[in-house]
Amino acid sequence: MSVEEVSQKFEETVSVSDNNEPKSVLSDSQFDVKHPLNTKWTLWYTKPAVEQSESWSDLLRPVTSFETVEEFWAIVQNIPEPHELPLKSDYHAFRNDIRPEWEDEANAKGGKWSYQVKAKRADIDELWLRTLLAVIGETIDEDDSQINGVVLNVRKGGYKFALWTKSEDKDPLCNIGARFKQVLKLGDDDHIEFFPHSAANAKHHQPSITL
Repeated sequence: MSVEEVSQKFEETVSVSDNNEPKSVLSDSQFDVKHPLNTKWTLWYTKPAVEQSESWSDLLRPVTSFETVEEFWAIVQNIPEPHELPLKSDYHAFRNDIRPEWEDEANAKGGKWSYQVKAKRADIDELWLRTLLAVIGETIDEDDSQINGVVLNVRKGGYKFALWTKSEDKDPLCNIGARFKQVLKLGDDDHIEFFPHSAANAKHHQPSITL
């Protein structure tokens, strides 16, 4: 999809009704019976820059929030799939009101597990869905408190997954990293890396853990 087509798709997902009340794919009566998640999550989208003057805040936009299983599936079925996104765009799914920025107070003392998937190596749509389900279903986080969100970057060299955490505590991080590898269907010869946000401004940002 082109940048314009993706933008139109998001506008159709969350729009405004005739009486100026917000409406979305979640407004249908089928959601009268809901299965709540442990916390609210927000889906964000970063569009590709068109002009050099555009800042990160200009490009990053919240798409919609969800708190139930039904709302999650309604959103997933009505937004572009990862393989349809233009280059240099991103998806982010973050807990509560946490912004997908390492400067956010909830992220500042944490970091991210990172792995890049070559487009030809995997069904990227399935891997992204598997990751989302593991994150919002809390099956990848042993104590339901370490993971803040997950990011998918669409780049020329492939797709990069990043699992954001609130701390740099090695023991829980290694457990989460091992589960993350399972979700991404990685083998023993495949390695993921953990990058602390505290070193994000360093000239050579090196991983502190490799699994």
